[in-house]
Amino acid sequence: MTTQSATPFWPNAEHWSLDIPLHTPHPRLDVLAETGVVLLSDIDPDVTPEQYESLEYMDWKSGGDTNFAPIASADGELDCRGFWDKGKTDKDALWTSNAALVPGIRDYVDGVGANFGRVRIIKLEPQDRETAIRSIHRDDNNRFNPENEGWVVRSWVELTDNPDSYMLLMDNDADGLPDRSTERRVPLHRGARFVVDTQRLWHVVVHNGTAPRYALITSFESGPALETWIDSQRIPVPA
Repeated sequence: MTTQSATPFWPNAEHWSLDIPLHTPHPRLDVLAETGVVLLSDIDPDVTPEQYESLEYMDWKSGGDTNFAPIASADGELDCRGFWDKGKTDKDALWTSNAALVPGIRDYVDGVGANFGRVRIIKLEPQDRETAIRSIHRDDNNRFNPENEGWVVRSWVELTDNPDSYMLLMDNDADGLPDRSTERRVPLHRGARFVVDTQRLWHVVVHNGTAPRYALITSFESGPALETWIDSQRIPVPA
């Protein structure tokens, strides 16, 4: 007697991400127009493991077995919920008590010069591709965002060194589902940085390590300040 293997998971028309708007009049960044992601040059993050491991983390699931340490939130409280629960869009955040424990991260976010929303450190437990794909999703970054204000995107800074792990990104097919032909993998070595339109792109992290992966995730408003900063931080194009 043979046992038929389970059908691999893939999002369908009932997935909750399909209710999140894709096409709106919000001003967007030209640099993200083609692929929805831009890679930045690596940095040496100004935060030690002792600092980010000592933060107050909350049991909040997103993209796998995760916990989050809020560094900035809608009202300065240690809260992982969407800003819309407080009647706000994901901008104009206030620092939480965690921020004082990671001054280098606070300075880094302030140094971008753009309006920011959620600032969080994610702790993700290991998960292979088959497990990760069950959590692939798009983000609801722009709820309550006035249509004449900048589209909210997210940036990442990797705090741990996981060169065999990667951010899995896919654009949308004609039905709004992940398009396998557009798959892109962003490596997650320590200091890797990138900016992603996570409301547009389906995304999840495949973490092939044996210990938790930590990264800084920040919501930023698209506009001249963010564009100038990205231009100054992009990986140089060979002549």
